[in-house]
Amino acid sequence: MPVEPPREPVRGGGLLADRFGRVATDLRVSLTDRCNLRCTYCMPEEGLAWMPREQQLTDDEVGRLIRIAVERLGVTDVRFTGGEPVIRRGLLGIVAAAATLQPRPKLSITTNGIGLERMAGPLRDAGLDRVNVSLDTLSPTRFEQLTHRDRHADVLKGLAGAAAAGLTPVKINTVLMRGINDDEAPALLQFALDHGYQLRFIEQMPLDAQHQWDRHEMVTAEAILASLEPFGLVPDSVSRGTAPAETWLVPGYVDAAGNPARVGVIGTVTRPFCGNCDRTRLTADGQVRNCLFATGETDLRGLLREGAGDEAIADAWRVAMWGKKAGHGIDDSSFLQPDRPMSAIGG
Repeated sequence: MPVEPPREPVRGGGLLADRFGRVATDLRVSLTDRCNLRCTYCMPEEGLAWMPREQQLTDDEVGRLIRIAVERLGVTDVRFTGGEPVIRRGLLGIVAAAATLQPRPKLSITTNGIGLERMAGPLRDAGLDRVNVSLDTLSPTRFEQLTHRDRHADVLKGLAGAAAAGLTPVKINTVLMRGINDDEAPALLQFALDHGYQLRFIEQMPLDAQHQWDRHEMVTAEAILASLEPFGLVPDSVSRGTAPAETWLVPGYVDAAGNPARVGVIGTVTRPFCGNCDRTRLTADGQVRNCLFATGETDLRGLLREGAGDEAIADAWRVAMWGKKAGHGIDDSSFLQPDRPMSAIGG
């Protein structure tokens, strides 16, 4: 049978489809490139040159783009990222505005946990549904070595505050680094199980500002799973769908909601899930990225500030997603690391 040629993106209507049949329904919104930590796999100890304030989307501009994504483009999940999104002054208002949209999207945030103890309740009241908190070690000493900040206790308080506020399931994101914290996988999983959190290990990706990522030094998904063998993990029978994490059940444990406890591994590099990717990304300065590793962007901020209508902006977004590649291409000899580091793209 002849192969049907891919259709061009629909103008004046349609979802965020690409040439390979994927549809983006998960929007990652970076609210700032600034952060109050200096994680070694993200940025140098001295920090980076932050984005000028006038280049950053205003609260109203962020809200408008989220509304267009939900009402016109079929987005069902919105996750706020950074940098560190909790330091965005207008965060509560942005979340509250998104929570009023119809159909109401699921709302989550990825945070380093600092300040979350104070903000968890207000975020829940504003309409946030859940949180992902980055935690790479249980050792305060190692935490300071990894982040160049003595804030480990604040992250633990943030996790507890999120759980108390009902921002569940509370998920922990962990990046293991060889010779630094790669011996902590079992302890981190036990910590998560004991507190009813859901742990997700993430392979270190080539998104550091220093461009020092080395695949041969990366702790792989296979190595992570091998270190967790004492837990007797059982493959999860529930389909992962478009979720980035492969999950396993942990026999003998339940989560905070009484469901079977799970641990996940996001093997972006060695177990890519590009074929099922459903994400579209918006940077803090209003650029659409159709892939975390994209080397090109589409400027929506310019359209906003030139007075473009909602449908013109939606059309530009559709075209941006139509050009998405089949995969991230990390294994290709021609792969180029994005100019923007993770902190300027958004998780």
